[in-house]
Amino acid sequence: MQSHRRFPAKKFSVKSFGCRASQADGAAIAADLRSRGLELASGPADVVVINTCTVTSEADQDARQSIRRVHRENPDAEILVTGCYAQRRPEELAALPGVKWVVGNSHKTVIGDVVAPTPTPVTLVTPSASAVSAQAAYHGEISLGGTLVGNIFDQQQFLSAPVLEAGPDRTRPNLKIQDGCGNRCSFCVIPSVRGNSRSAAVESVVEQVRGLAERYSEVVLTGINLGRWGRDLPGRPRLPHLLRTVLAETGISKLRLSSIEPMDWTEDLLHLVAATERIAKHAHIPLQSASDTVLKRMRRRYRARHYATRIEKARALMPTASIGADVMVGFPGESDAEFEETRRFIAEMPFTYLHVFSYSSRPGTEASEMPTEPPKSVKKQRNRILRELVAEKNLVFRSSLLGEEFDAVALDQRGGEDTRALTDNYISVCLPGRTLSPGMPVRVRLSACEGRITLAEVA
Repeated sequence: MQSHRRFPAKKFSVKSFGCRASQADGAAIAADLRSRGLELASGPADVVVINTCTVTSEADQDARQSIRRVHRENPDAEILVTGCYAQRRPEELAALPGVKWVVGNSHKTVIGDVVAPTPTPVTLVTPSASAVSAQAAYHGEISLGGTLVGNIFDQQQFLSAPVLEAGPDRTRPNLKIQDGCGNRCSFCVIPSVRGNSRSAAVESVVEQVRGLAERYSEVVLTGINLGRWGRDLPGRPRLPHLLRTVLAETGISKLRLSSIEPMDWTEDLLHLVAATERIAKHAHIPLQSASDTVLKRMRRRYRARHYATRIEKARALMPTASIGADVMVGFPGESDAEFEETRRFIAEMPFTYLHVFSYSSRPGTEASEMPTEPPKSVKKQRNRILRELVAEKNLVFRSSLLGEEFDAVALDQRGGEDTRALTDNYISVCLPGRTLSPGMPVRVRLSACEGRITLAEVA
């Protein structure tokens, strides 16, 4: 009688770089591989997926270093590189030692079939939320090794799975509901590697949030250009419609919105967020610059006065909300006077935090051909000035709220004695002497500010 040897399942790992949307892609890839019988590795993996970012040259470098490290520490691993860098420069990544496959964003939905071919169809997020066989999405025996990159603007599908595993996100899952971007900012490479704006169907979002609500008190909705959700769907619904539907048809305690472009913060959206207890009082509104001449060179679709109307309206409607922005320093041609316009604007506006970063030239973008990029020393100085400015504003903001109570969600323990939590209005607080389970909803009262640390007590 012939015996059949049973081979152990392949083990895999997924490492994602970059934004929340990239993290969501990585979570979806991991979920697909698990569904095909692969096991998530706790140690060395047979297959390693490197899900890259390419928003800056530093992001490219981080990805290359990670690939080299994986190959050095685990030379037998089969490495698959995907994501935005893979879409933009597949030949660079294919040349690195240990890389077996390079799969661009254009074909990210078929990674499961590349690594572990199976007749089981992969569920993709499409406007109709239909189940599609990924086998039909590509040609050739890519599973044997090679590069699979196509025209990203032909892609109508995108991966989506809640990000649950990493860090505090295990208590506040991120759910990607939109991908791609129709804006053409002169400095940004993302549209060319992510494609046109694509939205998850209402019923798909409702189904996923409903499932998450059984385990989590807060869900973060995210996307590459979140405010454009729905524009590609039948009837062209808007984001407020989706939010109202999700709140009406699920039991989720709290929805939080990630970054939304200034002109997508409509009156309807602002009033809905302000008036709805189950939506976090938190607005992240990318600024980039407050100099109109710089904004024009950036090809941003607003000017400083337009931005000011949105942020002032947000503060009027939500007096205790955190209001943050992305700000770029050192854009080509940015003069001292133009930077001063941005510094003064930030000083005058009700910002409570900023993500400040220096301009990084991306080959192929319009800005990369622009002359007179400020030197690194100037970028570093401007970066420091804005960080110090917003640190002062943040301390004033937090100090003004001492004694106030807020809903919060427990994140993790510090040293086994204190619990870190995040308030509805996006303040990270420390609860001394309290050990609360991660993900537990809690009502807190802010009690003291000690530098960058905010202390609170259970209300």
